[in-house]
Amino acid sequence: MVDTIERLEKTAHYIKSRIGYTPEIAVILGSGLGKLADYIEESMEIPYEEIPNFPRTTVVGHEGKLIFGTLKKRRIVAMKGRFHYYEGNDMDAVVFPVRVFKRMGIDNIIVTNAAGGVNTGFTPGDLMLITDHISLFCENPLRGENIDELGPRFPDMSAIYDKELRKIALESAKKLGIDLKEGIYSYCKGPSYESPAEIKALRIMGADAVGMSTVPEAIVARHMGMRVLGISCITNMAAGVLDQPLDHAEVMETGKLAEKKFSGLVSDIIENWR
Repeated sequence: MVDTIERLEKTAHYIKSRIGYTPEIAVILGSGLGKLADYIEESMEIPYEEIPNFPRTTVVGHEGKLIFGTLKKRRIVAMKGRFHYYEGNDMDAVVFPVRVFKRMGIDNIIVTNAAGGVNTGFTPGDLMLITDHISLFCENPLRGENIDELGPRFPDMSAIYDKELRKIALESAKKLGIDLKEGIYSYCKGPSYESPAEIKALRIMGADAVGMSTVPEAIVARHMGMRVLGISCITNMAAGVLDQPLDHAEVMETGKLAEKKFSGLVSDIIENWR
C-alpha cells in the first residue's frame, strides 16, 4: 500500500515537473480515436517510456504517449494509448494512469472507447453516451487491501457517469447535429471477441455496447471522487448481429471515419464543461 502511494507520487511529481501546471481534464482516447490530439494547441508530448512506473502499450492504434496542452481554452491531458487487462497487465497497471491523474490534482476525466454494438438499433459510426456499465466480468481494480488515502473500501457506484456532464454532452450533440445515442456499456476481458451466445446474454442483461476497456478506469476514478464522462464509438456490430466475422482492422477503420464527429463533440463538451 505504501509502495503504491510512493509510486503514484513519484510519477505525478515527474509529470508536473515536466509540464509546470495541473490540467483541468484528462481524456483517455480509445482505439482509432486519437485524432482529437491534433486539435490540442501549445501541445507537449511525453512518451510513456520516459515516465517513471508507466507500463507500455502493445495494441495497434494506441501510440503510447501523454499529450498536454490547451483545447477550447482549457488545459487538458490526452492519453493516446491505454493499458488493457488482456495485454497481460494486472489491474494495478491498467488503472495506474488514472490514479496518477488524480494525484496530480485532476478531478475530471473523459473515458472513450471503440465498442461493438449490442443494441441492434445501432450502426457502425454511431457515438454512444455511456449512462451506466456492466462490470460483472471485470477483475475489480479495487480488489485487495483498500488504500484509504485514495478512496473508501466500499465506494458507491450508483452514479458513475456524471449526470450533469451527460446533460452537457447531449446539449453539445444537439447543437452539432450529432445523433448521440445513450446506453449501457458492458466490459468483457478479451482479447477474443465475444461469441454470439455471449452477446445475446449481454443484450438480455441490458447492454447496448461491449468492449474490453473503460470500466476499470471508471471504477477507480469514482473511487477517488473524480467526475466521469464516458463515450463509446460503435465501430462494428457485435458477434451474431451480422453474418460476418469480426476484425480489428474494421474497428480501426470505422474509428477513423468517426474521428471528425467524435473530435468535434468532445471539443464542444470540454468548451462547455462546468
